[in-house]
Amino acid sequence: MDSVDFRIIHELQADGRLSNQDLADRIRLSPSPCLRRVRRLEESGLIGGYTATVDQVAFGLPITVFVRIRLERHTAEAVNVFEHHVGLIDHIQDCYLMAGSSDYLLRVVIESLEAYEALVRTRIHAIPGIASIESSFAFGSVKQSRVYPRPGVPSRPRAGGVSGRESPAPGAC
Repeated sequence: MDSVDFRIIHELQADGRLSNQDLADRIRLSPSPCLRRVRRLEESGLIGGYTATVDQVAFGLPITVFVRIRLERHTAEAVNVFEHHVGLIDHIQDCYLMAGSSDYLLRVVIESLEAYEALVRTRIHAIPGIASIESSFAFGSVKQSRVYPRPGVPSRPRAGGVSGRESPAPGAC
C-alpha cells in the first residue's frame, strides 16, 4: 500500500458513496487508475464492503450499553460456547476479547432500559459459563469515527486544547 491507497481508503471511509470520478478528483488521479486501485483493494480484502451509517437514535435504539463479561472457566469449549451465543444476539454490535479483569467487552444498542433488562435476563444470563456481568450505560457520545488514522502517523494535537478552545478543566471532557 502506498500513500495513494491510503488516501483512497480515507476518502471511501468518510464517504462510501463517492463516484469513481469524485474519488479520482479528490485524490488527484485519473478515473481509470483510481478504479483499478479500488478494485485491487477490494480483491485483496483490505476493503471488505460498503455500508450505510445509520443514526442509532432515529433508528429507535437510543441506548448504548458497554457490558463487561468474565467467564467462570477459560477452556476452549467455554470460550467457543460464549462466542457462539454472542454471535446470535443482534443487539450486541461489537464483542472484544480483553486483557485485564474482564474477558470480554460488548457494545449493546437497545431501545429501552426495560428491553436491556429483558435481554440480560433471557439471553445473556442464559449463556453457560458466565461468572459476572457488569453494565455501564453511555449517556452521550463525544466522538464516533469510522475513518481509521494512518498507521505510523501520530495525531497532531490542536493548539489550545482538544477543540482549539481553552483546555478543559482537569477531569472534564
